[in-house]
This record gives sequence, structure tokens and C-alpha cells, in this order.
Amino acid sequence: MIILVLNSGSSSVKYRLFEMGGERCLAWGGVERIGARGAILNHQRYDGHKVKLAGEIVDHQAAIEYILAILLSKNHGVIGERSEIKAVGHRVVHGGEKFTGSVLIDTEVMTQLHDCIELAPLHNPHNIKGITACRALLPDAPQVAVFDTAFHQQMPDYAYLYGLPYILYKRYGVRRYGFHGTSHRYVSDRAARLMERPIEELKLITCHLGNGCSIAAVKGGVSVDTSMGFTPTEGLLMGTRTGDLDPAALLYIMSREEIGIGEANSLINKHSGLQGISGVSNDMREIEAEAAAGNARAELALSVFCYRVKKYIGAYAAAMGGIDGVVFTGGIGENSSEVRHRTIDGLQFLGLELDPEANRSNDTGERFIDRGGPARVMVIPTNEELVIARDTVGLVNH
Repeated sequence: MIILVLNSGSSSVKYRLFEMGGERCLAWGGVERIGARGAILNHQRYDGHKVKLAGEIVDHQAAIEYILAILLSKNHGVIGERSEIKAVGHRVVHGGEKFTGSVLIDTEVMTQLHDCIELAPLHNPHNIKGITACRALLPDAPQVAVFDTAFHQQMPDYAYLYGLPYILYKRYGVRRYGFHGTSHRYVSDRAARLMERPIEELKLITCHLGNGCSIAAVKGGVSVDTSMGFTPTEGLLMGTRTGDLDPAALLYIMSREEIGIGEANSLINKHSGLQGISGVSNDMREIEAEAAAGNARAELALSVFCYRVKKYIGAYAAAMGGIDGVVFTGGIGENSSEVRHRTIDGLQFLGLELDPEANRSNDTGERFIDRGGPARVMVIPTNEELVIARDTVGLVNH
């Protein structure tokens, strides 16, 4: 069965086409700069063939038409007809409390997806645009929504409630939801396989570290706590997001700087984090290079980042009553040996101890980077798109 997986953003659509018999990715790429001059389609095929095309791509439907055309192209494609695509899986950022798992999309689900827009106004509208476009362009293919928040919907109430009047939770759904759920779900399952132990027996801490960062406490295969909250801004320091912040500090800044809600939202989401502290970049590679060259603010940003990851690991070890393993994934988690070293150093009391050589190795793929102690440390590349494809096949077949 051939499955198309789409991730529709504000000005981009990323895609992967899977042949699910062998879970093989046939092609992948994305359209960037939708609605702007100089829109670009990057496309790569399983055999290494690559192509970049430029054009005027005015909206998400046009972007998906371009994607279908390249997949069908005689020179660049991998399929002969649209009808070969048997279903489409869509990443949807926020499912609120309505969706605790992936769902086949019908008219009722579309209505509920629109109801969730107020919880994720920067993300869900664009996810919905991608779904709407596919329903028009591939009318015979079932559509499936897979939610970033769903994996965390089994968190206990004492983990997801804020210290606000309870009526605000009941009235507006103000609570901690968590994100990156497909990634945490994938790597925790892979960790159990790598450790050759049933996931039901394991207490794992999964660290998804990229431009956006989150940590999850996964006990027996269930997310029992996670660092992101009502929005993806809470938790760890990120590329441009503050992470944990005293709300009164933001109110104080708004008063002193005389800025409104829109500017404050931009401040905490687009101008803070690694970028805000270092004044250099939101890219960890550049932060590390500047820190090594003696840039004090870059070193400070790196130290704050690693300290917060370490602090969450300690908190989640306490919450679960111990840990069996820690997983690093995401662009930073998979590639930065320095971040992994600084994070794990000092956590020997939890049974975590890196093997310096394994940690610095240029090896790729799933691997242990510890000395084989009671709690393992792993690097596992994430594959959120494969999770979406698997859920899509499961729902369509069911």
C-alpha cells in the first residue's frame, strides 16, 4: 500500500511517500515559500536522484498539485497514477482533548478540527488547508489525521493541570497538552527494541532536541509527563522560544516596554531562547562554535540549554521512581555530542554514564553511547512520518 504523508505549515508543505509493504520511503521533499515570490520544490527519490524546481505557488492546494506532479513525473517520479496513492496521512499539531489517537477524517472530524484552531492558531489552520486540498485533489483516497498531542493524552490530571482556577480549564481547556508526540512515541518504542525489553516494563526519558525541544517521561509505553504545555513555548530553552518563564516577568516586560499581546507573543516565541541569550544564532552548531571560540554569551546559552535538559531528566526520574534509559533524538539530540555530554555529566547517581568515545563517534543510526550501566543512554533518529504512515495504514485497513 502506498501512503502519502504531509506536514502542512504556514508557508511550506513537507511530504514523504511510503510503500508500506516494506516500510520503504520512495520519495521525499517539500515546497517552501508558498504564496511568496521564488517558491521552491525540493524533491529526492529513493535512488538518490534529486531535483529542485522554482515556480509561483500561490497556496497549499497549488503546492500539493506540484507535489503530485513531481511524484508522477516521468523523469523524477516514482508512481504512474494518482490512484496508486491509497491514503494520505496528515500531521495535525493540536487535537485538544477531543482526539486521543489518530482518526479517519470525515465531515464531523473536520468540524472538530476547526474547533481546535483556537488552541493552535499558528499551526492548525495550515494543517487543515493541507487536508482540504487533498480531499479535493485525491477524493478517493482516505485521509487520516495524526496529532502531535495525542500521545500525551494519558497524562494524569495532576500532571497536566495548571495552578489556575479550575473553571478556566473547564471553560477554555487551559491545561498542559504536550507536543512532539509522534516523535516521543516512535523513539520510546525503538528504545525498547534496542534494549531487547518489553516497553511495558520500562521507564524511559525521551529528549527531542531540535529548534523546538521537549522531553517526555514514558512509563510502560505511556507518556505520564512532558515538558511542553498549553503551547509549545513551555519547557526547555529552544532555538527562539523562552521555555519555562515566570508569567509575571512577561507582564512586567509588557508594562515597561509598552508592548501588546502580539508583540509579547513574538518576543517569547521568535526572539528568545538560544537566539535571545547568545545574540548569535538559534542554530546549536553556531552556538557551539562561538562558545568554543570564547564567546561568553554563546557559552551561557549552551549552559542554560543543557542545564534545563538535565533538570527535567532529574525531575522525570523522580516522577517515575527511577529510569531505565534516556533517549536523545532530533537535530541537536542526534548530532551534538557536546550537548549530550553536558546533559548526562553529573547524573551518574541515576545510573547514567556516557562512554566518551561512543558519544563522540561519527556513527549514525540507533546506538548506545553509555558504558552499559543500570540505565542506558541511547541516540535514536526519529521518524515521525513513518508513525503517521503506520497509523494511516492501520485505520484504513481497519
